[in-house]
Amino acid sequence: MELELEGISPNKNNGSAHKDQVTAGNGAGVACEACETPAAAETDVLLRVQAAVSHSADNHRSIGNAFTPPETGPVCRIKRELNDVVFWKVRLWMVIVFIFLLIFTLIMITLLVCAGKATCVFVVHVQTIHEDTDENFDPSLFKIPLLFDGTFQMPNVVFTEELFVLSSNQSKALADICQEELADLYGSSPALGRYFSKAEIYAFRNGSVVVDYQLTFLIPRDQQEELRNFTLSREMVYNVFRQFLYDQDTDESGPMFIDPVSLNMFLRPE
Repeated sequence: MELELEGISPNKNNGSAHKDQVTAGNGAGVACEACETPAAAETDVLLRVQAAVSHSADNHRSIGNAFTPPETGPVCRIKRELNDVVFWKVRLWMVIVFIFLLIFTLIMITLLVCAGKATCVFVVHVQTIHEDTDENFDPSLFKIPLLFDGTFQMPNVVFTEELFVLSSNQSKALADICQEELADLYGSSPALGRYFSKAEIYAFRNGSVVVDYQLTFLIPRDQQEELRNFTLSREMVYNVFRQFLYDQDTDESGPMFIDPVSLNMFLRPE
């Protein structure tokens, strides 16, 4: 009876009996010690959570470094569209530049063509305005001769006996030059050119070589009086020659210089 009473002491030895039972089990003591140290268990849990967070952050950084998000905004979008390949290696911006250059070239060609046409029209218009109705004439009607005789001096030409003879080489050479000058002068005159017929040198005289010349003009019969008194008057023909001598390019010391003061001219009577 005493043995049974000692075995069931519930109040005093309950904890120790439980401890003994756990210790006597197969490895259950370790588990019990873990239960008895809650601070260590909490520390382990926190370490696990921190390790998981750190691992997640590392993974996120590695993903961010591997993948760069595309640029956004209207400017970036326009750049991407302009760099799109239309065909082969030709990009969209190249096509746009080519179109603008083509349009500019067409505009410039059009302006040049229009300017050329406008210039032609202007020239024709000016020519029409300044067209002289007297330009349309019939040279076959100019039959009445009008003769002017005169003299001039060539002070730089040395007179020789050979100049007395018009058939000599020196006389022919000098006469040809003088006749050509006179023909160019009157033949190119706007007022007198249509009536001019010829110029002749018919003598060389001593005295710094005095040249005798003759000018022949042909006029129509129905305009004789008008032309004699105005267009082909002695004053008109003389002034054309004198102005030419004052404007001559020949040096005063040159052999072909003609002294303007020495010029004489008169109308030969009919």
